[in-house]
Amino acid sequence: MRRTDREVRDPSVIRHILSTARILHLGIVDSPFPYVVPLHYGYEMEEEHLVFYLHSALEGRKLTLLKADPHVFVTLETDVMLISGGNEACRYGSEYVSLMAEGMASILTDPAEKCHALSCLMKNQTGRTFDITEKMAESVAVIRVETQHWSCKACRRPVS
Repeated sequence: MRRTDREVRDPSVIRHILSTARILHLGIVDSPFPYVVPLHYGYEMEEEHLVFYLHSALEGRKLTLLKADPHVFVTLETDVMLISGGNEACRYGSEYVSLMAEGMASILTDPAEKCHALSCLMKNQTGRTFDITEKMAESVAVIRVETQHWSCKACRRPVS
């Protein structure tokens, strides 16, 4: 990270980002342009190990691309707030906290893993615990993103 003064290492802030952002942007390798899709997500984090869970239709561009190349990039942001510059355009800005991660995607096939992943997703999106059955999980594809490197940033502008 170029701006080390904005790097976030506080575990409570990192968990705040993960639990309050609602949409994850998944960047997938395509040619000649990257393909980025917004998705609901769940996650698990132990120490520095971060895994995202996403769900999808059983077929489509996203799954086709992931099967061809599992390298992905993830971004999410929360606490976005406009900073007014009044009558001076160049004084406008915003505050936010964000997380970015590089990882490898895999499409889960084990029914128990799919149920667990979908339960994580629902817990993160709703704050509630749901029992997901194998029958329910059959109707969707579930993507696991194992992060290899990730970082968090807090962009806070002083008000002047």
